[in-house]
Amino acid sequence: MAVRRLSVAAAVIAVVVVVLIGGGNGFPSEDLVARLPGQPDVGFRQYAGYIDVDLKAGRSLFYYFVEADGDADRKPLSLWLNGGPGCSSMGGGAFTELGPFFPLGNGRGLRKNTQSWNKASNLLFVESPAGVGWSYSNTTSDYTTGDSKTAKDMRTFLIKWYKKFPSFESRELYLTGESYAGHYIPQLAIALLDHNEHSTDLKFNIKGLAIGNPLLNLEHDVPAVYEYYWSHGMISDEIGLTLMSDCNFEDYTFASTHNESTACNDAISQANNIVSEYINEYDVILDVCYPSIVEQELLLKKTVTKMSNGVDVCMSLERRFYFNLPEVQHALHANRTKLPYSWSMCSGFLDYNEDDGNINIVPLLKRIIKKRIRVWIFSGDQDSVVPLLGSRTIVRELAHDLEFNVTVPYGAWFHKDQVGGWVTEYGNLLTFATVRGAAHMVPYAQPSRALRMFTSFIRGSKLPNSTHPIDG
Repeated sequence: MAVRRLSVAAAVIAVVVVVLIGGGNGFPSEDLVARLPGQPDVGFRQYAGYIDVDLKAGRSLFYYFVEADGDADRKPLSLWLNGGPGCSSMGGGAFTELGPFFPLGNGRGLRKNTQSWNKASNLLFVESPAGVGWSYSNTTSDYTTGDSKTAKDMRTFLIKWYKKFPSFESRELYLTGESYAGHYIPQLAIALLDHNEHSTDLKFNIKGLAIGNPLLNLEHDVPAVYEYYWSHGMISDEIGLTLMSDCNFEDYTFASTHNESTACNDAISQANNIVSEYINEYDVILDVCYPSIVEQELLLKKTVTKMSNGVDVCMSLERRFYFNLPEVQHALHANRTKLPYSWSMCSGFLDYNEDDGNINIVPLLKRIIKKRIRVWIFSGDQDSVVPLLGSRTIVRELAHDLEFNVTVPYGAWFHKDQVGGWVTEYGNLLTFATVRGAAHMVPYAQPSRALRMFTSFIRGSKLPNSTHPIDG
């Protein structure tokens, strides 16, 4: 009898241990991140690891999942993808923009992001495609890829990820990202919707898309760059007028090869030289970081944080240093194949099909909206790479094609008694919003306003049009 009592007690203890270390709710205990080096205490769990999207080729994508900070079981799941193509969602979204932690100035620890989007949602970050960050393939030809293969791999990833986290199968799903995610997110949404039409089992519960400063249509996005330069005093009237009169941006391609007149090409060259390397084109009001100085100080264990408008402009270098610490990779279950290169924000060897950048994404957005899925396009107003000028025009023309009426007239929205940006809504399904003082990476430059905007998106509510919103 004593032996039986002991065995029962041992079984109970085993169950409790599994729950405590991350096996509860059907979550994979082997992917639980117990604690990251230098991490502050938090009340939510983190998971990281690999999903094999092609066993035969040995192609695997690395993910990082963060529970919502409070009521995680009741909150939706939001996927975030950075762009590039070929840039890491770990380095961008997760540890520079909207995730729960930022690197410390010495590159050896973390500080809490008080404006993390996990206050509103569970967050999933994926390094995609293979060849980005710690995602990899054992088949060299897989590093030659493009939009179609990336979308298919992400669909496979999500199907298999849900098997690891089955409690999310019926949960509301939001697809979010920025920049070239203007291609990634809509194409993934179409792939998931196609899956839903043919699946008798898992069906993705897609509720909305939110994409920041997205590449959607080069015919609008490219000329907007030079219009932005001119309107912000970054180039002269003479160059600006030449660009607007002599350039036919319909011939422009994502690969930056274009069949333009000599006058146009000369004006483009002059504009690029005047803007210069001393301006951060992704945030024109932010100071720049000088890598050679920072890297030296990181090796000497000095605190190198350089602040500009309240933003650490050297965070990218501090983050790279942190991710390449062996103890950090071990804690994240990352780099399991001992890749022959260090982690970096954007892949230097990925051969991504440049022609895919020329795809007009607007027809895909039209298909998605017709499925009654909400689409938000948001823009940081200090970004000259994919400026709000092009995105706003694209959204307006999309609304016209859908025969949507204006349901929220263009006007200011507010946060903390100040203008957070400007917003307009069409047909209750399509929204365009700017974030005042933000840049290409909106949550990085304006974390509080970005979280307010994201929270409204998740709740399906309108951005507050007064300084005293009812929903806070």
